[in-house]
Amino acid sequence: MDGQFDYVIVGAGSAGSVLAARLSAAGQRVLVLEAGGSDRRFYVQMPLGYGKLFYDPSVNWAYRTEPDPGLNGQRDYWPRGKVLGGSSSINAMVWIRGHESDYDDWQAASGASHWGRDAARAAYRAIEDNADGADTWRGQGGPLHIRSGRDPAHPLVEPFLAACAAAGLPRNPDFNGARQEGAGLYQLTIKGGRRNSAARAFLRPALKSGRVALRTRAQVTRVLLEGRRTVGVEYRWKGAQHQARAPEVVLAGGAINTPQILMLSGIGPAAELAAQ
Repeated sequence: MDGQFDYVIVGAGSAGSVLAARLSAAGQRVLVLEAGGSDRRFYVQMPLGYGKLFYDPSVNWAYRTEPDPGLNGQRDYWPRGKVLGGSSSINAMVWIRGHESDYDDWQAASGASHWGRDAARAAYRAIEDNADGADTWRGQGGPLHIRSGRDPAHPLVEPFLAACAAAGLPRNPDFNGARQEGAGLYQLTIKGGRRNSAARAFLRPALKSGRVALRTRAQVTRVLLEGRRTVGVEYRWKGAQHQARAPEVVLAGGAINTPQILMLSGIGPAAELAAQ
């Protein structure tokens, strides 16, 4: 595989899928390595199927935390997607951008203008295809379809929202709009009655470009280094050890697996690495 790719992306979850799409659109040759399998499963595609995926080890890493003193020593459950699309293929599909004050904090901490609320809102609007149309807050025409908030909801929803209003919680028609406080209907990443995961919205179209190669059930075991420079990765695939080399390596394994790969590669807190 030497010399075939400009980038190796480790992980085909939300970040990896978007990166593969953006890099391929820029003319880059990309290899995507995903430890999980295909997302072409009934319960992945069916929106209500997320209840079946919550504890399914075939698509879920199903992590447990260390004992938490705040939970009387209990170990909390931490589901993470092990499938194309990552956690976007097993979650409840709620589309919430996060509070704009968080992006203000990012900007203040980094000193970079591209981390602020305005930049984040522009980025979200660019990737969205909101069925309710575009406005100051929503985007339309992007790759990620957002189900219409006007689609019929369960008959109990309206009485519930009326009860919230009577209790002093105002109705909020758009949690990704001017404010997040209040009661209302979530926006959902569903298209045509099927889950619209990052793999469906970004990765699969990128695969059609001819510039993206994908290997599933490919478990990356370490980053390859020459001196202090990354030159590729080592991974297990079909019972054998392989290497993939490229000028650039992007670790997109999420909040747990990316640090794990770094530590397996000898990169991380010295005391913890010495204790292994």
